[in-house]
Parts: sequence; C-alpha cells; structure tokens
Amino acid sequence: MAQTKVHRKKRQVAIFIILMLLWEAGSESIHYSVLEESESGTFVANLTKDLGLRMGELAARGARVVFKGNKQYLQLDPQTYDLLLNEKLDREELCGSTEPCALPFQVLLENPLQFFQAVLRVRDINDHAPEFPAREMLLKISEITTPGKIFPLKMAQDLDAGSNSLQSYMISSNPHFHVLTSNRSDGRRFPELVLDKALDREEQPELRLTLTALDGGSPPRSGTTEIQILVLDINDNAPEFAQELYEVQIPENNSLGSLVITVSARDLDAGSFGEVSYALFQVDDVNQPFEINAVTGEIRLRKTLDFEEFQSYHVDIEATDGGGLSGKCSLVIKVLDVNDNAPELTVSSLISPIPENLPQITVAVFSVSDADSGRNQQVICSIDDNLPFLLRPSVENFYTLVTEGALDRESRAEYNITITVTDMGSPRLKTQHSITVLVSDVNDNAPAFTQTSYTLRVRENNSPALHIGSVSATDADAGANAQVTYSLLPPHDPHLPLASLVSINADNGHLFALRSLDYEALQAFEFGVGATDRGSPALSSQALVRVLVLDDNDNSPFVLYPLQNGSAPCTELVPRAAEAGYLVSKVVAVDGDSGQNAWLSYQLLKATEPGLFGVWAHNGEVRTARPPSERDAPKHRLLVLVKDNGEPPRSASVTLHVLLVDGFSQPYLPLPEAAAEQAQADPLTVYLVIALAAVSSLFLFSVLAFIAVRLCGRSRAASLGRCSVPEGHFPGHLVDVGGTGTVSQSYQYEVCLRGGSGTSEFKFLRPILPNFPPQDSGREMEENPTFRNSFQFS
Repeated sequence: MAQTKVHRKKRQVAIFIILMLLWEAGSESIHYSVLEESESGTFVANLTKDLGLRMGELAARGARVVFKGNKQYLQLDPQTYDLLLNEKLDREELCGSTEPCALPFQVLLENPLQFFQAVLRVRDINDHAPEFPAREMLLKISEITTPGKIFPLKMAQDLDAGSNSLQSYMISSNPHFHVLTSNRSDGRRFPELVLDKALDREEQPELRLTLTALDGGSPPRSGTTEIQILVLDINDNAPEFAQELYEVQIPENNSLGSLVITVSARDLDAGSFGEVSYALFQVDDVNQPFEINAVTGEIRLRKTLDFEEFQSYHVDIEATDGGGLSGKCSLVIKVLDVNDNAPELTVSSLISPIPENLPQITVAVFSVSDADSGRNQQVICSIDDNLPFLLRPSVENFYTLVTEGALDRESRAEYNITITVTDMGSPRLKTQHSITVLVSDVNDNAPAFTQTSYTLRVRENNSPALHIGSVSATDADAGANAQVTYSLLPPHDPHLPLASLVSINADNGHLFALRSLDYEALQAFEFGVGATDRGSPALSSQALVRVLVLDDNDNSPFVLYPLQNGSAPCTELVPRAAEAGYLVSKVVAVDGDSGQNAWLSYQLLKATEPGLFGVWAHNGEVRTARPPSERDAPKHRLLVLVKDNGEPPRSASVTLHVLLVDGFSQPYLPLPEAAAEQAQADPLTVYLVIALAAVSSLFLFSVLAFIAVRLCGRSRAASLGRCSVPEGHFPGHLVDVGGTGTVSQSYQYEVCLRGGSGTSEFKFLRPILPNFPPQDSGREMEENPTFRNSFQFS
C-alpha cells in the first residue's frame, strides 16, 4: 500500500528492460514465419483464430500491429483482419548474418487495452552467391616446403544464412594441392590449401589454380577466385607470431586512430629473408574498421565502432618475410558497450480529445527502448507531478498513460504532457516526448444568467416592437453545449396577457415591447425568462424580469367642480360684507397621471374685477382678495386655469360665476331675471281669479276659486330655481387628503337646480365636519335620487 502511495505521488514508473530476457520471461509468444522477398499483401496468418477472438472483435477493439522502432512490416486486412505482409522483406538487410532472423511485435487491442506477443521469422532464400574479396590470390611457396604444409586462404562471403550460406570450398584438379574447409570461431568457413607433393622451381616455377566456394542452396550457388602460386628459391624459415590468437577489448567510443593492439612475428632467417612485413588478411571486408602498420604490427582504429551494430570482430593477420614466406595469426576484438544511445520512445496509440467526467481513461500507449546493453539499457519513465495522469507499465517495454481521475474541461481544456525516459547508464541519457491531450466537452453546466433578476423601465406610449432591454446567460461548456436559447416562461398571473406585451429574441435575449403600454392601465408586471443550452440532454436556468412602466404626461387635468357640461353655470353668492380671504368656492380637479405629472396648480386667468378674487395655487380655493365694496359690480365671471406639472404641462380651464348680495336671510335669493318673470306672471293670476269669480255665482265656487288661486301661486313659486342642500358627503374616491385638488371631505356642496332646464350644478356653501361614515353617505345618495341625478360627468 505504501509503495502504491509513493508511486501515485511521484508519477514515476521504473522498469528495467533487458531485451529478449523480458520477452522470454513474459507470456508465450505466437510465432509466424514468411519467406524473404515475398510480395506485399502475402497472407501470413488468421489473427482472429490464433488469438481466440470472435469474428469482428479485432475491428471492434481497434486492433493494431506494433513493431519496435515504429516499423510496419505487417498489416491487417481492413475487411477480414487477416495478418498480411506490408512490404518485401530482405532478411540480410534486417538481420545480417544473425540466424534465425526474428522480428518481435505486439498485437495491440485498444478497447479494452490488451497486448498479445508475437514473433515474425523471416526465412532465408538462396538469393546470394558466395563472393571472394578479390579475383586473384598470390601465394609464394618455397620449393623446399614439405608436403602436408597448410596455407590459409582468403575466405569468401555469402550473405545468406543457414543452409543457403557458404558450405564448402573446392579447387581445380592438380597434382600438388588440395583444399580443406575449416570453421572459424565466429562460425564462418574459410579455405586452407594443403601441399600434397613437393614443388620444384626448376620444373615448374608458377602454378595457377581455381578456388570455388559453394553454398548449400538448391540449386547451389558458387563463386570463384584464381590462386597464383610462385615457387621460391630456398628460404628456410617462415615468420612465426608470438601467439596464434590474440584477444582484446576496446570501448565502442574509442577515437579514430587509437591503438588497439600490437602484434609481433619473428623470422629466423637473416638478411631480407628475415625482414617481416604485416598485413590484414581480409582487407577488402567492408566491415573491417581496423588497419595495421606493415612495419611495426600496430593495429589502429580507422572506423568508428558501434556496439549496437557489431559486438566483436575476428581479424586474420599475415606476416611475410623478404623471401615470400608467411605466417598467420588471428585477432578477436570484443567491443565494449558505452552509454552512447539515448532511450527511444515510440507512441503506438494516442487518444485525443478525451471526454471529461470519466475516470481511468487510457490516453496513450507507447513503448521505450535503449540500443545499449546491460545497465545502460535499463530505463525509468516519468511525467510531471502536477498532472492528473498516471504511467502504468504493461507488457514487455510498453506503457499506458491513463487519467488519474475524472477531468473537468471547464477547469482545464488542454494538457501538454512531457514524458521523460532516462536510462541508468553513466552518464545518464534521457529522451523527452511531448503529447497534447485535449479534453472534450460534456454538457454538465446549465446556462447561468448574469443576474438573478432584471428590472427594465419603459416609458408609456412607446412604439410597438421597441427594444426595452436584454437578458444574458453564459454557459461554461463549449460548442453546441454552450449555445443558449432564450424563451419566455408562463407568467404566475394567469390574467396577464404576456404574449401580447413582450417578446424575446431566442438567440441574443433582447426583449421587445409588442404594443404601446399605458401607465394608467398597467404600472408594472413580472415574468420569467428561461435560458436553455443545445446540449444533450439540454440544461436550463431561469431569471425574473420586472418591467416598470414610466408615466408620461399624457392626461390633462379633469375638473370635477364646477361642472362644465354646457348648461347654465351655477352662481356662487358672496355677501358684500365679506372680509378679505372669504372662501367663495373651490375648484376641484384630478389628473390621471402620477407623480409630478399629477401635481396640479391653479391660476386665475381672467376676472370681471381684477384684484377682487384670488385662487390659491395648491388647493384651488377661490377667496376674496379684499373686501367687496359698493362700487363693485354685482355679477362677476372668473376664469380659472388648472395646470399639471408635467413636461410639457397640460391644462384645463373652468368658468365660475359669483354674485355679490347684501344679505343671506333666505337660503336662496332669486336672480334679477327670475324676479322679472314673476312680475310678468302676477297680473295673469289676478285676471284668472276675476274671471273665475265672475263665472261662479255660488259661494262654493267662489271658495273653490280662492283656493285654486292660492294653489296656483304656490306652484309658480316652486317652479322658480332654488338651491337645496343634500346631506352627506361625496364618495371616498373623490377625497384628496394631501390637498392636491380633489374634493375634500371637509367641504359640503349644494345642488343648484334651474326650473325646466334639466341640468344641475354644484354650489359651495360652507365647510363642515364629517358626520357620517362613507357607507352611510353612499346609502343616502342611493336613497335620494334627486341628489344622485344631479351629478353629470363627461
């Protein structure tokens, strides 16, 4: 458990990779083979059957074939998923002289992740013939050489392997020599010429033989070279090396020209026969990275060594004296590995983008390798500590990169992951590989309004389709999941005709008034708006919108008293003895607007006698500005202007008639016009009585006539106009407590009736205190039809 915690904390995975050792220690591999030079597309195996999978499972699980170094020698048939050859393979190019030529690979199934080990063996065909390094060889042999003497010859090379490689040598028929085929320490075969019969220079100073190399193919291939043998005069001793086999080890990073070893041979002869020169026996070998000093025998490096290419060399050295005799020795050079190769990382699979909110997702599959050996080949893989990812070792040298937990795209949508592979050599070498992983969006965030509630203000009498404001919501998701659609929600008040009042642009949240709003009808209303994204499933949120209708000065003041309906005006009576400030009447008006648009002021525009009357600006009371005098006219006409405080202001005017009288002994004093009418009616009554008296001769008729005259007199008096005082007060909705112009409860009015006109007017009498509650007043109004019918509003 503790190791697991350390592993998770450091995000570091260490694994020692020893090529082939882990391969053998792992699960059993599936072996396939194919002949080299086979055409591309050649059938190799039925992979579905070999792996024991169901038909179609390879395709469903994203099967892939992965070779070391990201090579692609095999391919999967896209239809059948059979294993096919991807390209022609040259065994000699892939493996050289190594046999068998085995190419390990893995079959990778991505979903779920699974590995299968496999090996592809490339079988050799006999496509190369043996070749000698030179077309001719020169041998110098003394005539006193005894039969049985062996002379090593330069060997031929065959790039094929196994039975197709070089198998034997043969020489053309002759009486003096035959050839032997011998094996070298590295397994290669070389020829040796054996003297069967002594040579005689005087008899035959020169011989020419043909050496043939044969491979084991069917049919066999061969190569030839010509041997020229010069028979020398007496040279008793051939050079001899101090050792027949030299062995040396050198690091692969030795510099060019560095000394490898010094060989030495001696010749017991004197003079030129005792002088020895040195040479490499296979100087034309293309893989030969060494050179020798012909005089000193020093062998130096002429070509850079590479342990990963060749781990050892077998070099034949020849020492020749002045008489042409030679001796040979062998040098085995072992190349020591140094940490000169950085680790290699090959990504086999990368999944990007990956969905958010899902844990333990395999992001990448990759393999690591190091061409060095031993400890230099052991590697450690790691990633940064602050990333929500883990490295997990898989089969052989493969790793998987997985998410540690669920990722959140809104917190971070992209990760740049650097994988560091470090070997254990000295000095340590490392390789870094960066991959970018994108996190794809899942619709896990609902739209969010910038405000939980919005207050919009729109002035009344607006034009239809006016943009009155906007709502805005954002979605933390991306793409279609972040695209927001706006809508109106059903209002809580079922009587609110929301669909005819406002509309919303579904794309940008702009709100529009569909019709002109009237403050006097609707001062404010509320409704909800919704924001829904286009993800699946769709998520939504709500916000409250409150619309306040602002009042516009679109209503003129309306005068309640005195009434202006085209009838004869009611006359206010003022005693001539009244003092200054005497309350004559009060102009009562209302305004349908609100706020300062409903603040009313009163102004006396015109008067018969300027300076006699005044109007209070705030309450509309008409009062005497000074005491009336005898010189003032009895009848006065006042024109009062009622104006609101709007912008621009609206106004109305009302005409008020005032009659100055000498006293208030009767509740009503007839006007001069009424007195004239009564004066004209009196003689007619007298004549009527006389006529009746004359006709009736009886007392009874006289009495009846007298009674009739009296009754007619009273009837005429009742037909003249008089003001009656109704009891009670005006309804409560005409009460103005603040004194802004509406009728106050502290005033009582009488109704002035004119005979025969059918019209009615208010007449102000005096202020009184209220005596009855509002409901009683209403009831009295209902019980007094004369009073009720006296009000006429337009």
